[in-house]
Amino acid sequence: MSRASANDRADLERITRDQSGQLKRAAVLATLAEALWTLQAGLVALVLAGLAQGTETAGRDLLLGTGGFLLVGLVRAGLNALAGLRLARAGDALTGVWRAKLLERADRRAPEAGAAPSATIAALATDKLALLLPYLRRWPVARMRVATVPLLILLLALTISWAAALIFAITGPLIPVFMALVGMAAGQASRERMDEISDMNALLVERLTALTDIRLLDARGTMLAGFAETADRLRRRTMRVLALAFLSSTVLELFSALGVAMMALYVGFSLLGLIDFGLWREGLGLGQGIFLLMLAPAFYQPMRDLAAAWHDRADALALARDLAAEMDRPAPQILGEGGAAVAMGFTGLQLRGVSIEGRAIPDFDLAPGESLALTGPSGAGKSRLIALLAGLGEAAPGQVLVSGQPIGPDTADGWRAGLALIPQQVHFGDETLAETLGVGPDGAEGLEEALRLAHAQDIVARLPEGLQTRLGERGAGVSGGEARRLMIARAALRRPALLLADEPTADLDDETAAEVIAGLMDLHRAGATLVVASHDPRLIAAMGRRIAL
Repeated sequence: MSRASANDRADLERITRDQSGQLKRAAVLATLAEALWTLQAGLVALVLAGLAQGTETAGRDLLLGTGGFLLVGLVRAGLNALAGLRLARAGDALTGVWRAKLLERADRRAPEAGAAPSATIAALATDKLALLLPYLRRWPVARMRVATVPLLILLLALTISWAAALIFAITGPLIPVFMALVGMAAGQASRERMDEISDMNALLVERLTALTDIRLLDARGTMLAGFAETADRLRRRTMRVLALAFLSSTVLELFSALGVAMMALYVGFSLLGLIDFGLWREGLGLGQGIFLLMLAPAFYQPMRDLAAAWHDRADALALARDLAAEMDRPAPQILGEGGAAVAMGFTGLQLRGVSIEGRAIPDFDLAPGESLALTGPSGAGKSRLIALLAGLGEAAPGQVLVSGQPIGPDTADGWRAGLALIPQQVHFGDETLAETLGVGPDGAEGLEEALRLAHAQDIVARLPEGLQTRLGERGAGVSGGEARRLMIARAALRRPALLLADEPTADLDDETAAEVIAGLMDLHRAGATLVVASHDPRLIAAMGRRIAL
């Protein structure tokens, strides 16, 4: 077994550990239900033998046998239903827990964390995680059944005929051997299909994000061709998985059919008196022969179920690899709980002994009402420092103190409640512009003044539905500069004690940059303490002081 396979198995066990007890109990119930078939087979054999031989008790045996068969059948149905219910609950619980963990982890990830693309997380939390359900509902049961039921049937056959037991003993192991050979190829095919699902989701999100540009550049043909190529690769990989599944199923059915046929030949020739070996006593009874014939398909059925579940297991192992890779990825979390909090009072901010990626950041004090520009070359740590000042990450080493208190897990929520942040890349939620700005159903006092201060009245006026417009994640319908001006308007409505802006004029033309600078300065003159990270000499010159990183 390769190291990768061993790691995937360990990851899968870790993922399902919380429900392992529930899964085992369900597997025991389902295995007991399968084992009870031997009792039903014995009743059928007894009744048919009595009818064929015309015994005096044949009528009574028929009645009792039929009743017993139905009773055992009801017990089996009840056990299978109870097992299925337990398996379904365990599957729903596990997928729900891991989906919540993925979403919480993505939601709480700090800005400096190396995050996987959102499309990758979405594919993992939806399409891929759903593949765990077939595995949970089939594999634990199939594995326990194949470990117990064939052995039970082999022992029962051995009490009647050592030759019949020998047939089972020879043909049975051929199936697991072939399953192992096919399973290695199936596992690789499943991993490749998982990777293709992630790639296709990433491509879809990327194209949707750039849809406006694609239309403007008339690149729809190229986009559709790219989708077609990716979809075709996914189709080919899916068909390869299905081909392996059909191949293993075909060979399995062949071995099973051969085993049943060999048993039928042995029983038939023995009953006809053409074979007189393989028995513990002279002559094979009709009831014994019928019993062996009914046991033969049941002997191979658990192996067939295991082969069918083997491909579910291959998908689950591929999922475990991807899920473990994401959960084990170092991901610093945002400080605090992230919920609503009472804003802290702001009497000043101090930076002491902070280093970012080995670079020492100059200590400084910031008083209420000041404006400060953080400058320096790309990679100097400006964006990371803005995140630290916003309480989105922990300063280690060093401290960020607000009103004399260090920003930490206990104070971060209250600190963020009283500030506003304009990131370099503006993202909008799945909500209306009014909700993004913080406007409630009854409107917001000062909305017109906030839009005027941010020079954003014309932006709202030309949107198709005004404040009820949904802009999408990247702000479809507004430019980068317009998105930042809308964020300034949002900040104005919040009336923050501190406004942080990360490269607010980056990639903007001169006119748009001037409007953004004017909005920031108007907000500063209205009372907000202002800290910007910027390369723009015009914005830097407008600040009261400057710190070079």
